[in-house]
Amino acid sequence: MSLRQFRHDPVPNPRNHLLVSLPADDLARIWPRLECVELPLRYILFRPEQRITHVHFMESGWASMITVLIDGGAAEVGHAGREGMAGLPLVHGIDTGSVEAMVQTPAVALRMSGDALREEMARSPAFQALLLRYTLAFSEQVTQTAACNGRHLLEQRLARWLLMAHDRAEGDEFTMTQDFLAMMLCVTRPSVTMAALHLQEEGLISYGRGRIKVSDRNGLEAITCECYGVVRRRYEQLVGCVG
Repeated sequence: MSLRQFRHDPVPNPRNHLLVSLPADDLARIWPRLECVELPLRYILFRPEQRITHVHFMESGWASMITVLIDGGAAEVGHAGREGMAGLPLVHGIDTGSVEAMVQTPAVALRMSGDALREEMARSPAFQALLLRYTLAFSEQVTQTAACNGRHLLEQRLARWLLMAHDRAEGDEFTMTQDFLAMMLCVTRPSVTMAALHLQEEGLISYGRGRIKVSDRNGLEAITCECYGVVRRRYEQLVGCVG
């Protein structure tokens, strides 16, 4: 699947929080090396053990980092939206990884080649430090996700996932099927259907025809586990903000 590429404004005006956080001189130098691309739903940015050619600084939407198992099963281990980027192995000088990066909703990203990324990291201590802080924040998200999946109730985990998606969405409604939610949360479809039905009965969400709408964010925050707040606060400490 080919991506639609288009020119971005010659004056730096990113929405991505990593790029926004850069010193003005660094951003001005990096800006011409960024290419704006539209990412369709379910587009695969990279696959396990295949060469990663670009990093993608998300401007809208988000991508899921998915661990794919030998038996064909899969589980989401992390999100990357406007607060970050996809392609972290390249930050560490490695061009392959162990996860699949899948776009979860139609998105726009600013992408940079691996060679350009390495050159700019070597040139700018601020850029390098920022990406390393984001790497730590993402690693801690993955760690907290593992603990959450192992210890907390499905309804709490579903509320957490919906809050994370809502942080990164362009509004209250976004594309998501129950089959895909079940894969993301490592449960069966009947289980996630029951949990989603309860949230809908409580007036927290509505769903149908492959779309979910967050109706009561405060209500979701009230029933989710502590993992959502732990990850969000850590991102704010290390990177600045989420969503």
